[in-house]
Amino acid sequence: MADSYRGVFGAIPYAIRHTESWTMRVYGVVGALTAGLIATVVTLALVVWMAETTDVQGGTFLFSRSLYVIAGFAAVAPLLAPLLFVARRHRRGDPVKPGYDRKMAYGGFLFLLSLYAGLVISAPAELRDPTESVVVNALYALPQLAGVVPPVAAALVVFAVHYRLRVTGGAVPDDPATDD
Repeated sequence: MADSYRGVFGAIPYAIRHTESWTMRVYGVVGALTAGLIATVVTLALVVWMAETTDVQGGTFLFSRSLYVIAGFAAVAPLLAPLLFVARRHRRGDPVKPGYDRKMAYGGFLFLLSLYAGLVISAPAELRDPTESVVVNALYALPQLAGVVPPVAAALVVFAVHYRLRVTGGAVPDDPATDD
């Protein structure tokens, strides 16, 4: 267990080092950098928001600040979930079905795309640039509240892929879990 990782920050390089899937290695780098960027933006925005509302008494502002942190966590957690699942699988030697690492990376990339789609849907009207793209116009036509749906659905897909591809009951799959 000397090669084991220590917490989330150690699990990311552990997953990248121990997977045989190049797709997961690429996702490991892209997903970790994106999660770091989102965490930084959410933290800085929260600091600015707190500075702007220092004179306001508690109540609604304190509650909305905590919701802001929860929303930031909800964006970062599913980004890191594929990496954490893969790291745990390799550390513990859990049996999985073939292609587990690669398919978890696909789920992570799907979540990244869903975050972008959610941001396009929920963009305020004054920030929407005119475009001739049918897809972007279709996303703009949706109500702003619908911007929550793509990330939530993609996060559920990430967790569904994990539960679908794990092997329970100690059974060992026929093929080793080697990937691309």
